[in-house]
Parts: sequence; C-alpha cells; structure tokens
Amino acid sequence: MKKDIESILYSEEVIAAKVKEIGETISRDYAGKNPLLVSVLKGSVVFMSDLMRAIDIPCEIDFMVVSSYGAGVKTSGVVKINKDLDVPLEGREVILVEDILDSGKTLHYLKTMLSDRHPKGIRIATLLDKPERREAPITADYAGFVVPDAFLVGYGLDYAEKYRNLPYIGVLKPEVYAE
Repeated sequence: MKKDIESILYSEEVIAAKVKEIGETISRDYAGKNPLLVSVLKGSVVFMSDLMRAIDIPCEIDFMVVSSYGAGVKTSGVVKINKDLDVPLEGREVILVEDILDSGKTLHYLKTMLSDRHPKGIRIATLLDKPERREAPITADYAGFVVPDAFLVGYGLDYAEKYRNLPYIGVLKPEVYAE
C-alpha cells in the first residue's frame, strides 16, 4: 500500500492534534447538551472514533451507510441510503461526521433529508474540506484541514475499499486509479 502513496499530506500526530482541537470546540459549543454524532460510514469511522473520544461532554452516536461513489473516483451524484439511523432525531442536536467534504452532494442530500425529521439543529464536522470541488451549497461547521484537489487516502479514506487503514492521510499516485 505504501508504495502507492505519492506523498504524506498529514501525519498521525498532525491529525491527532487537529481532531483534539475539533473535539474541544464541539465540547464548548455543546456544553450542557447531549449531541448525537452521526457517522457517515464507511469513510468517517476512524475520524468518528477519535473525535468522540476528544469530546468531553455527554454525547451519543449513530451510523448511516450511504453510497454515491461505487468503485469510481468521482461521485455519481445519486445518494443511496444503505443503512438509516436507529434513533429518532426530533428535538435532537445532530452533528453529521464525515471524513471529507468534497462535492457536497451527499452531505447536502443528507442534511436536507434529516432536517425533515425535525432535529433541533444539524451541524457538520469534517476532517477534510475540499471547497474547490464543491457543487452543492453546503459548508462545514467544524473542519480540520482545507485540502488540495488531489486523490486522498488513509485514516478512513479509500480507493476501491483499500488504504483506509493507513494511519496518515496521503496523496494516491494517479497511476493507481487511472482508467
């Protein structure tokens, strides 16, 4: 796997410091509340597990499985819900946790859909923000790093279900995913 990485963008240590910072901010913003963290699987599982441990107030978690990429490198634009939430959202403070905010199509769709369930509020926490690729009108409330338009893997991010287990975030060599 490591031979497929062109460069390391963020080391384990840099990621850990940023996740701690985001967790501290969420803890301050939601003091006295019990937010529901919703992990958008599979990519956000690593970020979610570290983020929830960096939050020092009561919080709950739930998971959604959605797909919009398939095995490709670009979103199809069609969002499919493979696993919905187990808990009702009415009156809840919800934080959608995502690994990367890219085109924004998936998160825009999810935020709109979940808003219909009458939560008290919905915010978005993403480790990586790629605003130059944005196609939907959405921004993150909590963002770790603004990243370049490169194919990133590691720390939960994948290409064709590989590389998620790398402890850092790296740029994948183009020849690996070239068609």
